Parts: sequence; C-alpha cells; structure tokens
Amino acid sequence: MSHNISEYKDVWVFVEHDRGKIEHVSLELLTKGCQLAQDIGCNVCAFAVGDSVEAFSDKLSEYGAEKFYFIENPALREYRTEPYRDSLLHLIEKYKPEIILIGATTLGRDIAGTLATKLDTGLTADTTALDIDFESETKNLLMTRPTFGGNLMAVIYCPDTRPQMSTVRPGVFQAMKNPVNLEKIREEFELLEDKIPKKILEKVESDSDKINLGFYDVIVAGGRGIGKKENIKLLEDLANVLGGTWAVSRKVVQMGWVPYSRQVGQTGQTVHPKIYIAAGISGAIQHLAGMKSSEIIIAINRDPQAPIFDVATYGIVGDAVEILPQLTQIFGKRLKVGGSNEKE
Repeated sequence: MSHNISEYKDVWVFVEHDRGKIEHVSLELLTKGCQLAQDIGCNVCAFAVGDSVEAFSDKLSEYGAEKFYFIENPALREYRTEPYRDSLLHLIEKYKPEIILIGATTLGRDIAGTLATKLDTGLTADTTALDIDFESETKNLLMTRPTFGGNLMAVIYCPDTRPQMSTVRPGVFQAMKNPVNLEKIREEFELLEDKIPKKILEKVESDSDKINLGFYDVIVAGGRGIGKKENIKLLEDLANVLGGTWAVSRKVVQMGWVPYSRQVGQTGQTVHPKIYIAAGISGAIQHLAGMKSSEIIIAINRDPQAPIFDVATYGIVGDAVEILPQLTQIFGKRLKVGGSNEKE
C-alpha cells in the first residue's frame, strides 16, 4: 500500500519509561533524532503513553525534544501490548510523523512490530547507523544493520510508505544535552480497564537480567580464544583490578559458559566504555557492532590477521590465557587495588 508521503513530517522518538523514570535509550535516540531532524529540516518530537508521563517534559526538553505528544490513562500504568499499541496508533495516525525511532529493548521490540503491522509500513530492527539519503528526492532514512548472522552490513530504506520505523539497541548512540523550549500536546484516548482482556497479576525480575554493561567505563570481554569456561575468572580478575566488569562474545554464550546477559554484540548489548579489552575475540562484524564506538580498544589475539586488530587502538599478539593474568598482576601493582570493585 502506497502512502501519501508528503503528508508526513517530523522525527518522533518513543519515550520508554519504567517506575517513573525514562529509559536512557530514549534520550540517546533524542540526540540522534535531533541530528536527523536538522538534516531534513523538521522538528524532533517525543511521544509517550502512561498513567503519569507529563512529568517527563523537563527532561525531554533538556535533551532536545521540541514537542511532546502524550496520552495519560490509568489503564496504561503497566505495559500491555494492546492498550499501548492502540493509544500510540491514535497519536501516530493523527499527526503523521515521517520517522519513528524506538529503543530495541524487550518492550520496544514488542511494540514496534505491532505498530508497523497496523500502520502497514516497514520496520528495520536493531539498526547500528541512521543517516539521511540526500540523493533521494524524499530524503529517505538509511538504516544500517548487520545481516546473515552478522557477516554483512545491509543498508535498508523504506521509499514508498511512512512512517519510516527503526529500532535501535541501547548504547548505539550517546545521549547529549541540548536544551530547547518544549511544546506539550496532550491527547485524550478512551481506554476502559474492563475491556482489556490481559491483566498483570505479578511482575518477577530475573537477577541474570540486571547487569547493564553500558554502565561501566571499563569492560574486559572474552571470546572463544579464552579456551574454557574456567578461564572466565581471568576476565573477572582483570575487570576487578580495573574497577570495571566483564563480558563475552556470542560464541561464549552459545557454548553455554555464561548467561546471555553478559553478551556484547549485535544480538547482545551495545557498549561504548572508555576502555574495552577484547581477549581472544576474533572481531566478527556481529561483535564489532556492539563495541566499536569504545574510546580505547585493546585487542589480545594469537592471530595477527584477526579483524579485531582493524578497530583496535592497541594490539597484543599472543595467547589471551597467558596475557590476562600478566595484565592483572601489572595493573594490580600499579593501581594498588585488591578485591572486587564491580558494581552491582
């Protein structure tokens, strides 16, 4: 189905929130949204639904949102797909944004797919870069993501339908303050609790999901080159000395050595710490997509031709199992640090 593209304007960023706090990925996307809006000459807008979201206005204006569209209703206190979808659709269909950016969180992935289906438009998931195609008459949004198991990078665009929708994982872009005056647009949308079939009886959080790798300035990550599950302790020891945390590549998770919550990469978490130590990681595109924006990358690998060296600030050719304990000892003496410094 073709849409009248000329009717659509502005860049919209979905504001995800939990327990009265905005999820940081929404602020990251506002920063990127400001850049895209400037490129195509439009406004960057935030949109949200919930039982008390107007209170986010000051924070959103601090990060560049020029307009804030929102719906408040007690039935939206907790996330449920259908009431969220229907209320968000009301905003989108009425105001017709040209671009919609949504964080690729558990909630974001769920709501993005059902919105795109209802809007009869395209959706690019887990994008790692967003740019404007200045050569096209309609200035299409170019959405880049790894594909075919992370071995190729695909640039996807949506020329015939609007809005252009993309989900972006936390940590891909950095949030930067850009204070502006914000206009609030409150919309009413009727939702009756007794008409909503799904009820939330209890919320249970898993401890394994609590680690947020993006919180740390130093990450020591290990790949298949660390040899065996017991050598995860080598990552932990160095991370503790440096006051950081440890992570792994997808291969290590697939081998069942550690939980998925520790994975860095396109299908894991995206991070940009001050220091990223990649021990025994070859540097597949899938992994690079999750850490290549780190300020300093130190690569340790036996293969001098490993792709990880192409993005590394410093490289050490050698066996990570032998080198990690040496680094722990050296930094331990220099920093005079003992015990665990990892933050929970």
